[in-house]
Amino acid sequence: MKVRGGCHCGAVRFEAEVPEPPVPALDCNCSVCRMTSFTHVMVLHADFELISGREALASYRFGTGAAEHLFCRHCGIKSFYQPRSHPDAWSVNANCLDQPVELAVEKFDGRNWEQAKASLDAAD
Repeated sequence: MKVRGGCHCGAVRFEAEVPEPPVPALDCNCSVCRMTSFTHVMVLHADFELISGREALASYRFGTGAAEHLFCRHCGIKSFYQPRSHPDAWSVNANCLDQPVELAVEKFDGRNWEQAKASLDAAD
């Protein structure tokens, strides 16, 4: 299923291919996800296309620096980013999709990242 989304001001726009609903999603409790209400929908790099706004994106890294948090330098919204948990995929914020989709949300304990990642890998 094709979805479209982007940032608040419209500078950053993307299209992505996701599974039919309910779409798997992660609800992470780490500091940055909790503060930004980010609901993760993992999209393989090959299934994601940045339509516009590459020049509007700014980058923020913290902790290990492995994840690259991308946000619009105009409105501040993080509509997608490169997570360290899924290096072959973008994490798209379900809250930034143009049309809501039915989600199958799984909790991800980002405060205890190593254990949560091991549990996620064991489930795959």
